[in-house]
Amino acid sequence: MSKIEQATNKRSNQRRILEIFVELPAKKLVKWGFTPNILSFCGFFCSIVVAILLSLEGLHFPFPIAWIVPFFMFWAGAFDVFDGEIARMTHKISISGAFLDSNLDRLSDAVIVLGLILGGYFNYIIGYTIIFLIIMISYIRSRAENEGINMKGVGFMERAERLIILWFAFIAEFWIYFLGQFFGTPFTLFFPIFTIIFTGLLILTIAQRLIFSFKEISKIEAHDKN
Repeated sequence: MSKIEQATNKRSNQRRILEIFVELPAKKLVKWGFTPNILSFCGFFCSIVVAILLSLEGLHFPFPIAWIVPFFMFWAGAFDVFDGEIARMTHKISISGAFLDSNLDRLSDAVIVLGLILGGYFNYIIGYTIIFLIIMISYIRSRAENEGINMKGVGFMERAERLIILWFAFIAEFWIYFLGQFFGTPFTLFFPIFTIIFTGLLILTIAQRLIFSFKEISKIEAHDKN
């Protein structure tokens, strides 16, 4: 199976999941008057809340309130899905909306990583590295699409996957920390281990997108020569 077919299948599977879990809530949001841009800002607001809580070591809050960070992280990802779905449902897909959404996504990524740095989950060097890798993933897609290459579904760690993985990591971190305190032996290595894996997956995604882009550019150049 070619890379293009794999990317197409990935998007098809995501679409089926969206139809099951997103279509009904999206219809409700449309009925309540929400627009794609409003939802984009709602997602950005949730990301800011997550960042602030992380900077205060929110994943290590007392157990009854530590769930607040994953809760807002869930809605940050949910609004990111809903804005695109509602844009399609209401036929309000626009260049300005896509531009706004893309920029808010990058700002959201940056503030969450900044929150993790300030909260002591990793240091500044690792944080800057992760921000750089995330920006590169987005830049490669943008640059390739300017050359007429369809990059949808290319790469393991697209934004939706990154948010889902971070959401699970936040849940795991506060549970592991709480259980460690409960048994008197706090386990503090989970997030450092996760950070290494997360960074490795970001690098893998960059490699996947670069390889795919160069192959497609070579095809375009060969076609132009003929």
